[in-house]
Amino acid sequence: MVSKAPSFWWQRSGWQAFGLWPLSRLYGQIAGRRMARKVRPSVSVPVFCVGNFTVGGAGKTPTAIAIARAARARGLTPGFLSRGYGGHLRQTVLVDPARHGADAVGDEPLLLAREAMTVVSRRRLDGAKRLVAEGCDLIIMDDGFQSAQLVLDFALVVIDARRGIGNGHLVPAGPVRAPLSEQLRQMSALLKVGEGEGADPVVRLAARAAKPLRVASLVPRPDAAIAGQRVLAFAGIADPAKFYRTVAAIGGTVAAQRSFPDHHPFTEAELLDLIGAAERDSLVPVTTTKDAARLAGRKGAAERLLALARVVEVDMVFDDPHAPGLMIEEAIAHCRRRLLENGKG
Repeated sequence: MVSKAPSFWWQRSGWQAFGLWPLSRLYGQIAGRRMARKVRPSVSVPVFCVGNFTVGGAGKTPTAIAIARAARARGLTPGFLSRGYGGHLRQTVLVDPARHGADAVGDEPLLLAREAMTVVSRRRLDGAKRLVAEGCDLIIMDDGFQSAQLVLDFALVVIDARRGIGNGHLVPAGPVRAPLSEQLRQMSALLKVGEGEGADPVVRLAARAAKPLRVASLVPRPDAAIAGQRVLAFAGIADPAKFYRTVAAIGGTVAAQRSFPDHHPFTEAELLDLIGAAERDSLVPVTTTKDAARLAGRKGAAERLLALARVVEVDMVFDDPHAPGLMIEEAIAHCRRRLLENGKG
């Protein structure tokens, strides 16, 4: 998958998108057939998938964390299932933040592991079985909606209200990961995050498909060390501009900003440059939890920068506080039905 989304993906369709249309058509046929696969393996506990329509972040990880917190409040033992960025691990791994680094398991699994048991596996069925063996009674998949590797009991698709699905084209002409019609057919509900009109066309399509709409916002936690300060904001995420707006929302003055590709492995030279820029202009370095996860455990400039930086924590807050619990109940009910149908209830 693309680590740095081309800027034309998020603009009105131009010559680049139309020139890549033949490749997008082929990609869409393959992705659509994979999603439409009828026979999929299953496990004995509910599988709640948090995905999105496009390449790049829309708030999946904070959403998954919010679902896990709601599950624990209901007395459940949730566990996260991730493929890990790049899917380079050949074995199934139970993530230990004290032992694993982002280079081994990925930045998002490290964040998830702070909340609940987390397993990384390139074969999601193996990972799901490991979570069940470890005592989890609800599996929360961070991504994997389009992979068709497991039966999903609930599929919540997250969309950013401002960015929507970009130019609407399939990869590589645009950011969409599979034919939208198939994605809408298989999703259980749509979660619109934030404010803006970019997602409105998809919201209308979801309404016509009789799919429920949930609404939420990413709410940053206040930080007195950022409010009123001039900061150097740096981020290696899918939408760095969203992070800069978040820093401003909690009172920081973004005097300088540095954007890197999503999941960027910072080099020593880049880190030294960030430290130098912050010290030269008396700025407070500020970054995201994902970027901090990639710096944690490293020595040298990474350790120095992380000691200087403030990390902005955000929470996914649903407009309807009962929504996560209701969706979990739907996942549990679907799991019970399929187990009964398969004679395992």
